[in-house]
Amino acid sequence: MHAASHCITCCGGISSFHTDGTKEAVFPVYWPRSVFRSFTFRPRYPLFIHQLTDDEKFLWKDLTVESALNLARENAKDIIALGFDPKKTFIFSDFQYMGQCPEFYRTVCQIQRLVTFNQVRGIFGFNESDCIGKIAFPAVQAAPSFAKSFPSIFGSVANQAEIGCLIPCAIDQDPYFRMTRDVAPRLGLPKPSMLYSVFFPALQGNQTKMSASNPNTSIYLTDTPKQIKTKINKYAFSGGGDTIEAHRTNGGNCDVDVSYQYLRFFLEDDAELERIRQEYTSGKLLTGELKKILINLLTSFVKEHQKRRAEVTDEVLDQFMTPRALSLPF
Repeated sequence: MHAASHCITCCGGISSFHTDGTKEAVFPVYWPRSVFRSFTFRPRYPLFIHQLTDDEKFLWKDLTVESALNLARENAKDIIALGFDPKKTFIFSDFQYMGQCPEFYRTVCQIQRLVTFNQVRGIFGFNESDCIGKIAFPAVQAAPSFAKSFPSIFGSVANQAEIGCLIPCAIDQDPYFRMTRDVAPRLGLPKPSMLYSVFFPALQGNQTKMSASNPNTSIYLTDTPKQIKTKINKYAFSGGGDTIEAHRTNGGNCDVDVSYQYLRFFLEDDAELERIRQEYTSGKLLTGELKKILINLLTSFVKEHQKRRAEVTDEVLDQFMTPRALSLPF
């Protein structure tokens, strides 16, 4: 990565954030606090830029522009509630920012000219029945990878071509940013660096992922403690034995047990996680006891998030979403 950098995440509008959707947003809050401090060259916190792809939702889903805009704003409140600093964070929706910043649109057009229809068809599987908005959209998601898209933030920096970008995202976003890395040298700009996350499995097991369309596959950030408890106890796939006796004898399988897999993401104490793994694998810890640990952890996480979320007013949101100078770390 370049010594000067910004960190960007992307999020389309969804009606309610689930816990899988927090990974890419949580990462920029916590990870740099330790890792960026350890860099031997110019150790500084990066800037955090969050792209809300409300235009993508409008193009792919049966939504009005107004609905897509509203969903994006509500999702932005969830992101803010995770603990971002307004002095170092800019959140924008594509619908709004495209009209606020001519440089952003110019960057989009420069990318579009370098990518052919045959390329995007091969990358994304577009066909003749897809609207032209879908074909043009990948360039919109690519543009924030480059500092020139944010003159209000980086306009005073002498050489924007030296400003790197780190993008934490889910693995399904890989095609967008492979395309971005391909065009970057032709723009004379640095390639973005990627950090991919895996999907949370659905509560029903490792072969599926959380789905916003099926409430029983996911833990939502709007769920009550009772809902969290019911979902985990009723739907979380168990790697334990069919009976207590069988479990005590053979132990549990942490590789397929959903409760343990969730603890891998939410339990920060690695020593405690290893203790749980050993006790569950040996049969000492029962499935119900493992689920109880997860229920307590997720309930605390969601309740704290809901408390912070309630404090994010429209005025606070507008502060984060207004194009402005940020506290540059370089």
